[in-house]
Amino acid sequence: MRDYRRVADAVAADITAGRLRPGDRLPTQRAFARRHGIADSTAGRVYGELTRRGLVVGEVGRGTFVRAASPAAGPALAEPAPARIDLELNYPVVEGQSALLGAGLARLARPDVLAAALRPAGATGTPAARAAVAATLARAGWSPDPAAVLFAGNGRQAIAGALAALVPAGARLGVEAFTYPVVKALAARLGIALVPLACDAHGLRADALLAAHRDAPLSAVYLQPTLHNPLGTTMPDGRRAELAAALRESGLTAVEDAIWSFLHEDAPPPLAAYAPGHVILADSLSKRLAPGLTLGFAVAPPHLADRLTAALRSGAWTTTGFALEAATGWLTDGTAPAVAAAKRADAAERQHVAAEALGGFALHTDPRAYFCWWDLPEPWRADTFVAAAARRGIAVTPAASFAVGPHRAPNAVRVGLASPPPAILRRALTTLAGLARTAPDDVAPE
Repeated sequence: MRDYRRVADAVAADITAGRLRPGDRLPTQRAFARRHGIADSTAGRVYGELTRRGLVVGEVGRGTFVRAASPAAGPALAEPAPARIDLELNYPVVEGQSALLGAGLARLARPDVLAAALRPAGATGTPAARAAVAATLARAGWSPDPAAVLFAGNGRQAIAGALAALVPAGARLGVEAFTYPVVKALAARLGIALVPLACDAHGLRADALLAAHRDAPLSAVYLQPTLHNPLGTTMPDGRRAELAAALRESGLTAVEDAIWSFLHEDAPPPLAAYAPGHVILADSLSKRLAPGLTLGFAVAPPHLADRLTAALRSGAWTTTGFALEAATGWLTDGTAPAVAAAKRADAAERQHVAAEALGGFALHTDPRAYFCWWDLPEPWRADTFVAAAARRGIAVTPAASFAVGPHRAPNAVRVGLASPPPAILRRALTTLAGLARTAPDDVAPE
């Protein structure tokens, strides 16, 4: 049997050499297998490898399309590719942020503080860290118990620990029909089956959760009540109360992703305030401060604390003492609130740029969010638009990356606003707007 990686290398070479261009449709896996004299299962592995390398993108019911050539996929191109503007990753950095964080790190140079920072740190952290996180998360209508706070290396690890604690391998996890792609990857790694749940303009529907649980029992549900990524939805008070009632009726536990919620100061209290015995709240400092030296944390009901602690330990998802000490200082000396306030102002400014550059198109967002959801105009398909944008050096995320289940993903993309400088962001969005106003057949290769 031919090594699927060698076959994938050959296709990658065709992409790099321009024999396959962004937007070209690959044959079906069965046709590809016949053409190359390989088994259908091997063809599936080839397509999976090409997807992993970021060279192709597929959508259920439509096929697989060339996305963009990777510089590492084969020989160097004769002409250098345009500088990549990343509107996929979303890591906000504001002016003065490094100076503020650097000043906060100075205390770690004290021998007594450094000695504590270099000791191992467990999932329970330290009393000072638990108090600092509890005070940071507190808002009108809710104040978590510091004893309920547990720590992970980052927000993704906090979510992974919560899923591992709640959902056995082979069991079902309810998620919003469009969900955080990392949760899709975590579910695949943990052997969890994702069940898409219907949403409306107010977010996840409580009746959809209960119906799915009656159809076949769920083990838990993962959701983003505030500034949902990618749709920007924030659940109103009434919907949170309905979901809390559904959790109590079903006995289910929700994993509440609150990582973007710091941008929305006027949002209702977290779902954990409505159903405290049925929610694990996960958050981190990755977006609030910076991803390089971060801290993840979870607020767990008492009866789930031991399970979550065990999951964090067994997954090696606990934090380091250095990150714990640094974060405790930033949270208590005013650094974290100052950076978060600057990022709220920055997000509002970038939303204004997006509204101007993409005016007239169907955007779904929140003026406080660092991203927007763009329903593309006809006759554009998400996959061909992503490929055409990549040819112009701009990376955006197709709807299929967020979609769960076998249903066809809409012709939409998520546009991240946080990473490039504002002037470059404006230029990229203006380029995308011009691209969207053309027909795909009118887009000349570059």
